[in-house]
Amino acid sequence: MLGKGRKVVGRGEAMAAHYAFGPQEDDVIIKHRLLTRTTTTRGEPPLKKLQKKFTSFALEIDKDADNYSDCERLARAFLQEFTTFELPLLKSQAVVDANIREKENFNELKDEINRQIVEAQADIEDLKKQLEESKIERRHKEECEAIRRSIAAQPPRSETQKIISELDKEIALLEAENTAGSRTVELRKKQFALLLHVVDELQNTIEEEQKSLAEEMRNVIEEHRNGMEDANGGGSDAMAVDELQNTIEEEQKSLAEEMRNVIEEHRNGMEDANGGGSDAMAVD
Repeated sequence: MLGKGRKVVGRGEAMAAHYAFGPQEDDVIIKHRLLTRTTTTRGEPPLKKLQKKFTSFALEIDKDADNYSDCERLARAFLQEFTTFELPLLKSQAVVDANIREKENFNELKDEINRQIVEAQADIEDLKKQLEESKIERRHKEECEAIRRSIAAQPPRSETQKIISELDKEIALLEAENTAGSRTVELRKKQFALLLHVVDELQNTIEEEQKSLAEEMRNVIEEHRNGMEDANGGGSDAMAVDELQNTIEEEQKSLAEEMRNVIEEHRNGMEDANGGGSDAMAVD
Protein backbone atom coordinates (compact mmCIF):
# COMPACT_ATOMS: atom_id res chain seq x y z
CA MET A 1 0.00 0.00 0.00
CA LEU A 2 1.37 3.34 -1.04
CA GLY A 3 0.88 6.28 1.28
CA LYS A 4 0.82 9.90 0.29
CA GLY A 5 3.83 11.83 1.51
CA ARG A 6 3.60 15.31 2.86
CA LYS A 7 4.92 18.22 0.85
CA VAL A 8 7.25 20.61 2.64
CA VAL A 9 7.22 24.06 1.04
CA GLY A 10 9.39 26.88 2.30
CA ARG A 11 8.19 30.48 2.16
CA GLY A 12 9.73 32.36 -0.76
CA GLU A 13 11.30 29.22 -2.05
CA ALA A 14 10.48 27.21 -5.10
CA MET A 15 7.98 24.44 -4.47
CA ALA A 16 9.79 21.15 -4.28
CA ALA A 17 7.84 17.99 -3.46
CA HIS A 18 9.43 15.27 -1.41
CA TYR A 19 8.08 12.45 0.71
CA ALA A 20 8.64 12.47 4.48
CA PHE A 21 8.13 8.69 4.84
CA GLY A 22 9.03 5.73 2.74
CA PRO A 23 6.55 3.04 1.62
CA GLN A 24 7.45 0.69 4.49
CA GLU A 25 7.09 3.49 7.09
CA ASP A 26 3.73 4.41 5.57
CA ASP A 27 2.52 0.84 5.99
CA VAL A 28 3.57 0.83 9.64
CA ILE A 29 1.84 4.16 10.29
CA ILE A 30 -1.37 3.05 8.58
CA LYS A 31 -1.40 -0.22 10.51
CA HIS A 32 -0.90 1.68 13.79
CA ARG A 33 -3.73 4.08 12.97
CA LEU A 34 -6.05 1.18 12.18
CA LEU A 35 -5.23 -0.52 15.48
CA THR A 36 -5.56 2.64 17.55
CA ARG A 37 -8.48 3.98 15.51
CA THR A 38 -6.54 7.19 14.92
CA THR A 39 -7.82 9.04 11.90
CA THR A 40 -5.77 12.22 12.33
CA THR A 41 -2.47 13.22 13.77
CA ARG A 42 -4.05 16.04 15.74
CA GLY A 43 -5.42 15.35 19.22
CA GLU A 44 -5.20 12.23 21.31
CA PRO A 45 -5.94 8.82 19.92
CA PRO A 46 -9.41 7.40 20.74
CA LEU A 47 -7.95 4.45 22.63
CA LYS A 48 -5.92 6.77 24.82
CA LYS A 49 -9.00 8.87 25.53
CA LEU A 50 -10.91 5.73 26.47
CA GLN A 51 -8.06 4.69 28.72
CA LYS A 52 -8.11 8.09 30.48
CA LYS A 53 -11.89 7.90 30.96
CA PHE A 54 -11.60 4.43 32.44
CA THR A 55 -8.70 5.47 34.68
CA SER A 56 -10.62 8.51 35.97
CA PHE A 57 -13.66 6.33 36.65
CA ALA A 58 -11.58 3.70 38.45
CA LEU A 59 -9.78 6.27 40.57
CA GLU A 60 -13.07 7.90 41.52
CA ILE A 61 -14.49 4.54 42.60
CA ASP A 62 -11.49 3.83 44.77
CA LYS A 63 -12.12 7.01 46.79
CA ASP A 64 -13.93 6.52 50.11
CA ALA A 65 -15.80 9.80 49.94
CA ASP A 66 -19.45 10.04 49.08
CA ASN A 67 -19.00 10.64 45.33
CA TYR A 68 -21.79 8.70 43.70
CA SER A 69 -22.71 11.58 41.44
CA ASP A 70 -19.13 11.94 40.21
CA CYS A 71 -18.83 8.20 39.69
CA GLU A 72 -22.09 8.20 37.77
CA ARG A 73 -20.93 11.12 35.69
CA LEU A 74 -17.57 9.47 34.97
CA ALA A 75 -19.31 6.18 34.23
CA ARG A 76 -21.60 7.86 31.67
CA ALA A 77 -18.60 9.63 30.19
CA PHE A 78 -16.72 6.32 29.99
CA LEU A 79 -19.70 4.53 28.43
CA GLN A 80 -20.18 7.34 25.95
CA GLU A 81 -16.51 7.23 25.05
CA PHE A 82 -16.69 3.45 24.86
CA THR A 83 -19.71 3.69 22.58
CA THR A 84 -17.89 6.24 20.48
CA PHE A 85 -14.89 3.91 20.33
CA GLU A 86 -17.03 0.81 19.70
CA LEU A 87 -18.93 2.27 16.75
CA PRO A 88 -15.88 2.44 14.45
CA LEU A 89 -14.96 -1.07 15.61
CA LEU A 90 -18.38 -2.33 14.59
CA LYS A 91 -18.01 -0.53 11.30
CA SER A 92 -14.58 -2.06 10.85
CA GLN A 93 -15.98 -5.50 11.73
CA ALA A 94 -18.73 -5.00 9.20
CA VAL A 95 -16.14 -3.94 6.64
CA VAL A 96 -14.02 -6.99 7.51
CA ASP A 97 -17.03 -9.29 7.18
CA ALA A 98 -17.93 -7.65 3.90
CA ASN A 99 -14.35 -8.03 2.69
CA ILE A 100 -14.36 -11.70 3.74
CA ARG A 101 -17.60 -12.28 1.86
CA GLU A 102 -16.23 -10.36 -1.09
CA LYS A 103 -13.09 -12.46 -0.97
CA GLU A 104 -15.14 -15.65 -0.88
CA ASN A 105 -17.21 -14.37 -3.77
CA PHE A 106 -14.02 -13.45 -5.55
CA ASN A 107 -12.59 -16.93 -4.93
CA GLU A 108 -15.81 -18.50 -6.18
CA LEU A 109 -15.73 -16.21 -9.19
CA LYS A 110 -12.08 -17.08 -9.73
CA ASP A 111 -12.87 -20.80 -9.54
CA GLU A 112 -15.76 -20.29 -11.93
CA ILE A 113 -13.54 -18.35 -14.31
CA ASN A 114 -10.85 -21.04 -14.10
CA ARG A 115 -13.50 -23.70 -14.75
CA GLN A 116 -14.77 -21.72 -17.71
CA ILE A 117 -11.20 -21.33 -18.95
CA VAL A 118 -10.68 -25.09 -18.73
CA GLU A 119 -13.98 -25.69 -20.50
CA ALA A 120 -13.06 -23.10 -23.13
CA GLN A 121 -9.69 -24.77 -23.67
CA ALA A 122 -11.42 -28.16 -23.99
CA ASP A 123 -13.90 -26.61 -26.41
CA ILE A 124 -11.02 -25.10 -28.37
CA GLU A 125 -9.33 -28.50 -28.61
CA ASP A 126 -12.62 -30.08 -29.73
CA LEU A 127 -13.10 -27.32 -32.27
CA LYS A 128 -9.55 -27.85 -33.54
CA LYS A 129 -10.28 -31.56 -34.01
CA GLN A 130 -13.55 -30.72 -35.71
CA LEU A 131 -11.71 -28.24 -37.93
CA GLU A 132 -9.16 -30.88 -38.94
CA GLU A 133 -11.95 -33.37 -39.60
CA SER A 134 -13.79 -30.74 -41.61
CA LYS A 135 -10.65 -30.02 -43.64
CA ILE A 136 -10.19 -33.74 -44.32
CA GLU A 137 -13.86 -34.11 -45.24
CA ARG A 138 -13.65 -31.08 -47.51
CA ARG A 139 -10.54 -32.45 -49.19
CA HIS A 140 -12.32 -35.78 -49.73
CA LYS A 141 -15.32 -33.97 -51.18
CA GLU A 142 -13.06 -32.00 -53.53
CA GLU A 143 -11.36 -35.22 -54.63
CA CYS A 144 -14.74 -36.88 -55.17
CA GLU A 145 -15.90 -33.83 -57.13
CA ALA A 146 -12.78 -33.97 -59.30
CA ILE A 147 -13.37 -37.69 -59.92
CA ARG A 148 -17.03 -37.00 -60.70
CA ARG A 149 -16.07 -34.31 -63.22
CA SER A 150 -13.52 -36.64 -64.79
CA ILE A 151 -16.17 -39.36 -65.06
CA ALA A 152 -18.71 -36.90 -66.45
CA ALA A 153 -16.19 -35.82 -69.11
CA GLN A 154 -15.94 -39.43 -70.35
CA PRO A 155 -18.39 -40.78 -72.99
CA PRO A 156 -21.43 -42.78 -71.84
CA ARG A 157 -21.02 -46.40 -70.80
CA SER A 158 -23.05 -47.66 -73.76
CA GLU A 159 -20.71 -45.97 -76.24
CA THR A 160 -17.65 -47.20 -74.37
CA GLN A 161 -19.07 -50.74 -74.31
CA LYS A 162 -19.81 -50.50 -78.02
CA ILE A 163 -16.25 -49.35 -78.74
CA ILE A 164 -14.89 -52.17 -76.56
CA SER A 165 -17.02 -54.71 -78.46
CA GLU A 166 -15.78 -53.38 -81.79
CA LEU A 167 -12.20 -53.50 -80.57
CA ASP A 168 -12.73 -57.08 -79.35
CA LYS A 169 -14.02 -58.01 -82.80
CA GLU A 170 -11.05 -56.32 -84.45
CA ILE A 171 -8.69 -58.10 -82.06
CA ALA A 172 -10.35 -61.46 -82.82
CA LEU A 173 -10.14 -60.74 -86.55
CA LEU A 174 -6.49 -59.73 -86.27
CA GLU A 175 -5.74 -62.84 -84.23
CA ALA A 176 -7.44 -64.97 -86.88
CA GLU A 177 -5.48 -63.19 -89.60
CA ASN A 178 -2.32 -63.63 -87.57
CA THR A 179 -3.02 -67.34 -87.18
CA ALA A 180 -3.77 -67.68 -90.88
CA GLY A 181 -0.66 -65.68 -91.72
CA SER A 182 1.43 -67.86 -89.41
CA ARG A 183 0.08 -70.97 -91.09
CA THR A 184 0.72 -69.46 -94.52
CA VAL A 185 4.26 -68.51 -93.50
CA GLU A 186 4.89 -72.03 -92.21
CA LEU A 187 3.52 -73.46 -95.46
CA ARG A 188 5.64 -71.08 -97.51
CA LYS A 189 8.70 -72.05 -95.45
CA LYS A 190 8.05 -75.72 -96.13
CA GLN A 191 7.45 -75.07 -99.84
CA PHE A 192 10.52 -72.87 -100.08
CA ALA A 193 12.58 -75.50 -98.28
CA LEU A 194 11.26 -78.09 -100.73
CA LEU A 195 12.07 -75.77 -103.63
CA LEU A 196 15.60 -75.22 -102.32
CA HIS A 197 15.98 -78.96 -101.93
CA VAL A 198 14.83 -79.51 -105.54
CA VAL A 199 17.12 -76.75 -106.75
CA ASP A 200 20.05 -78.28 -104.85
CA GLU A 201 19.29 -81.65 -106.39
CA LEU A 202 19.03 -80.09 -109.85
CA GLN A 203 22.29 -78.22 -109.31
CA ASN A 204 23.98 -81.42 -108.16
CA THR A 205 22.55 -83.28 -111.16
CA ILE A 206 23.66 -80.53 -113.54
CA GLU A 207 27.12 -80.44 -111.99
CA GLU A 208 27.42 -84.21 -112.30
CA GLU A 209 26.16 -84.13 -115.90
CA GLN A 210 28.55 -81.27 -116.67
CA LYS A 211 31.42 -83.20 -115.12
CA SER A 212 30.52 -86.36 -117.04
CA LEU A 213 29.99 -84.36 -120.22
CA ALA A 214 33.30 -82.58 -119.74
CA GLU A 215 34.99 -85.92 -119.14
CA GLU A 216 33.39 -87.36 -122.28
CA MET A 217 34.34 -84.26 -124.22
CA ARG A 218 37.92 -84.52 -123.05
CA ASN A 219 37.99 -88.16 -124.08
CA VAL A 220 36.44 -87.37 -127.46
CA ILE A 221 38.84 -84.48 -127.97
CA GLU A 222 41.73 -86.67 -127.02
CA GLU A 223 40.60 -89.40 -129.42
CA HIS A 224 39.87 -86.93 -132.14
CA ARG A 225 43.23 -85.26 -131.59
CA ASN A 226 45.03 -88.56 -131.82
CA GLY A 227 43.12 -89.49 -134.98
CA MET A 228 43.76 -86.17 -136.60
CA GLU A 229 47.44 -86.29 -135.75
CA ASP A 230 47.64 -89.71 -137.35
CA ALA A 231 45.67 -88.64 -140.43
CA ASN A 232 46.65 -85.01 -141.10
CA GLY A 233 49.57 -84.33 -138.88
CA GLY A 234 47.60 -81.89 -136.56
CA GLY A 235 46.65 -79.20 -139.05
CA SER A 236 43.00 -78.68 -138.15
CA ASP A 237 43.09 -79.10 -134.31
CA ALA A 238 41.89 -75.58 -133.67
CA MET A 239 38.74 -76.07 -135.71
CA ALA A 240 37.91 -79.32 -133.98
CA VAL A 241 38.40 -77.75 -130.58
CA ASP A 242 36.10 -74.83 -131.48
CA GLU A 243 33.42 -77.21 -132.61
CA LEU A 244 33.66 -79.10 -129.34
CA GLN A 245 33.47 -75.91 -127.32
CA ASN A 246 30.39 -74.81 -129.23
CA THR A 247 28.86 -78.17 -128.60
CA ILE A 248 29.60 -77.87 -124.87
CA GLU A 249 28.09 -74.37 -124.72
CA GLU A 250 24.94 -75.58 -126.44
CA GLU A 251 24.65 -78.43 -123.99
CA GLN A 252 25.05 -76.03 -121.06
CA LYS A 253 22.40 -73.70 -122.47
CA SER A 254 20.01 -76.56 -122.95
CA LEU A 255 20.61 -77.72 -119.34
CA ALA A 256 20.07 -74.17 -118.02
CA GLU A 257 16.87 -73.93 -120.06
CA GLU A 258 15.67 -77.21 -118.64
CA MET A 259 16.46 -75.99 -115.10
CA ARG A 260 14.50 -72.76 -115.66
CA ASN A 261 11.57 -74.73 -117.02
CA VAL A 262 11.57 -76.97 -113.97
CA ILE A 263 11.68 -73.98 -111.59
CA GLU A 264 8.92 -72.22 -113.54
CA GLU A 265 6.73 -75.29 -113.41
CA HIS A 266 7.31 -75.61 -109.66
CA ARG A 267 6.52 -71.90 -109.17
CA ASN A 268 3.29 -72.16 -111.18
CA GLY A 269 2.30 -75.19 -109.16
CA MET A 270 2.80 -73.30 -105.88
CA GLU A 271 0.76 -70.33 -107.15
CA ASP A 272 -2.06 -72.60 -108.33
CA ALA A 273 -2.12 -74.52 -105.03
CA ASN A 274 -1.97 -71.58 -102.56
CA GLY A 275 -2.97 -68.53 -104.62
CA GLY A 276 0.13 -66.74 -103.29
CA GLY A 277 1.48 -63.85 -105.23
CA SER A 278 4.72 -63.60 -103.25
CA ASP A 279 6.11 -67.10 -103.98
CA ALA A 280 7.71 -65.92 -107.18
CA MET A 281 9.51 -63.17 -105.30
CA ALA A 282 10.71 -65.67 -102.69
CA VAL A 283 11.96 -68.04 -105.40
CA ASP A 284 13.69 -65.18 -107.28
